[in-house]
Amino acid sequence: MLKQFLSSIGYGAMKVDTIVGSPSVAFGETLSGTIYIEGGNSEQLIDHIEVELLKRTTRDVRDSDFSIIDNTISKQEFQMVGSVKSKETHMIPFEIVPDERWETEENESLILRTTVFIKNAVNVHDEDQITYG
Repeated sequence: MLKQFLSSIGYGAMKVDTIVGSPSVAFGETLSGTIYIEGGNSEQLIDHIEVELLKRTTRDVRDSDFSIIDNTISKQEFQMVGSVKSKETHMIPFEIVPDERWETEENESLILRTTVFIKNAVNVHDEDQITYG
């Protein structure tokens, strides 16, 4: 019971790592990869998983507290309602087809964010930068 409580607040919880075939995607190619979910110290129930491609804009604005703005340009959801047992690993392949929204300016970058939504616990995230062009 203690392990379940600790996992629910994020200690000893599951981990997510998204590995892409290449962090650089050329025009006409597809971004493909695999989501690796590794169980923590106790069994946890996954509600769903999101893979988002964000365009992160960094700017220096004097009258704002926010110098980084994230805009979602693509999102995939996986309805993996089920449990991940302690120390168990799940692998979920995915593909995203680029479009014109992937093109970036000088102060912009592309971020691939994976979020695993866990029932009654802290969600886990992974972020990786990719390039397109």
